[in-house]
Amino acid sequence: MQSGRRIGSLLGIPLFLDPSWFFILVFVTIINAGDIDSSLRSLAAWITGLVMALLLFSSVILHELGHSLAARSQGIKVNSITLFLFGGVASIERESKTPGEAFQVAIAGPLVSLILFGLFHLLTMVFSTTGTVHLVASNLASINLILALFNLIPGLPLDGGQVLKAAVWKLTGNRFQGVRWAAKTGKVLGTLAMVMGLGLALLTRQLGLIWIALIGGFVLRNASAYDQLTTLQETILQLKASDAMTRDFRVVDAKQTLRSFADEYILADVQTLMPYYATTDGRYRGLVVIEDLHFIERSRWETQTIESIVHPLSEISAVEEKTSLAKVIQRLEVDQLNCITVLSPAGTVAGVIDRGDIVGAIARKLNLPISNAQIKRIKAEGAYPQGLQLEAIAKAATE
Repeated sequence: MQSGRRIGSLLGIPLFLDPSWFFILVFVTIINAGDIDSSLRSLAAWITGLVMALLLFSSVILHELGHSLAARSQGIKVNSITLFLFGGVASIERESKTPGEAFQVAIAGPLVSLILFGLFHLLTMVFSTTGTVHLVASNLASINLILALFNLIPGLPLDGGQVLKAAVWKLTGNRFQGVRWAAKTGKVLGTLAMVMGLGLALLTRQLGLIWIALIGGFVLRNASAYDQLTTLQETILQLKASDAMTRDFRVVDAKQTLRSFADEYILADVQTLMPYYATTDGRYRGLVVIEDLHFIERSRWETQTIESIVHPLSEISAVEEKTSLAKVIQRLEVDQLNCITVLSPAGTVAGVIDRGDIVGAIARKLNLPISNAQIKRIKAEGAYPQGLQLEAIAKAATE
């Protein structure tokens, strides 16, 4: 879900403000006003400081718009642009398909900032050095240059990290390898910034230097998130349906009457969520959907058999044992299923998979501390744990 308040749209892209943005707006306004009037008593200084802060964030929006338009030119949907404490972020629906396209999206933002630097620098040459316009243009030129150069630092989540990712992807042919290198660089740089910022603040007693540590923490946290996300994407691509499926289903005789089936299984298994598959002569005939019984008059249950309502395996949502777990996740969501059938190479029912089975398989692969009780709860609720957006992760991994 998108956080923050929507304030409009830009070229069809929703624009949001995170609550933290208001803090940095006030902070930047005070800094700019103080540069004009150190006493902070001049109304003109406050107005100019606010205008400069808003123009700064307009530059940030244009920077993110550069990324967004580059992504949109590749057919990638841009969900939003959000301004927050540390600048801005463009949320896109999926990754670029090639390293070359990924590079284009990554470099577009810094290029916009460099163009803005050039334009504002030209303004400083046009207006008097003692005028307010010259001061504003000079500051914005410097800020856009810093914005471009800072974002080109080669570590995720910065644009330079995306450029590094694209380069490693191009050299190795492996997108995940590119993300790992860029994430590791981001974690190292983030840690160094935190140590340096806190160290300098303690040595010089200038609290403003803590800002460097805060930025370092932001970089470290997001680089770690990229690394974890990549590990999860690789895992669901490596795991197959056969790694997650279980035998939690029942096999019933297709010749059995609906009355006998209802008495023997449905009433007895009222707490059971297992699917039912009908067989005759040792062959699977298909899936029995309990809800189908509601459309048949009770008087016909005594004579009508399961075979009359069975859904052939060729007509139901199913995956093969070799299907990647990423595609299984997508099929569950697209077809809006609680569980999905897994077919063997011979076309028989090999197993079933639900969301609890998926989480369990991932937990086993990555040695995650997820208990059986948690798995059972996921199965019962038919939903992944809050914060684990496996559908989006699977979609990003396969596109």
